[in-house]
Amino acid sequence: MARYLTELIGTFFLVFVIGMTAVAGLSAAPIAIGCTLMVMVYMGGHISGAHYNPAVSIAVFLRGSLEKSDLLPYIAAQLLGAWLAASAVLAVTGATFAPAPGAGYETLAVLLSEVLLTFALVLVILNVATSPATEGNSYYGLAIGFTVLAGAYAVGPISGGAFNPAVGFGPILVDALAGEGSFENLWHYIVWPIVGGLLALPVFRMQHGTERN
Repeated sequence: MARYLTELIGTFFLVFVIGMTAVAGLSAAPIAIGCTLMVMVYMGGHISGAHYNPAVSIAVFLRGSLEKSDLLPYIAAQLLGAWLAASAVLAVTGATFAPAPGAGYETLAVLLSEVLLTFALVLVILNVATSPATEGNSYYGLAIGFTVLAGAYAVGPISGGAFNPAVGFGPILVDALAGEGSFENLWHYIVWPIVGGLLALPVFRMQHGTERN
């Protein structure tokens, strides 16, 4: 239960900061988001692995570093945390938020942005948080947080910069239920991050030869 609670809390604060900075329209939002992810990773890494992202959990499971019995509870905790965070943003600000492709960008641009940056994020996580070669390092939170920070600046205006199905699911659900939006863009943030995470796994294995554990 501690692992699932940690996943819920970490995802909650990640999405809450995303929402609060989005509603405020802060140009430095990626810095706040990257820093929040970093500290939440340090908070929960030793308990749950600090995934806070279904695409990460799926990749870590397939890599062999997460038990099958934990996969669905992890994802459920992440989605619940994201929904609660988006609801909290609405309660605090009276406004909803949701990731969406930038004006004028086609599906291919959104696909490439979400796939490539989720690929980078998951590849970093697999290397700094699941590899015996980097076991016990003290920089894993920085590496993960800065990957999201860089990705948000690089492609946020193009794809919305989710790189995480929970970041798409919770805010879009609350936005739609509040009558402000729809589920039209949700598939972008479910499908493409999972594809990016899955693509990172064979690359990780090529980097490490025959390593599977």
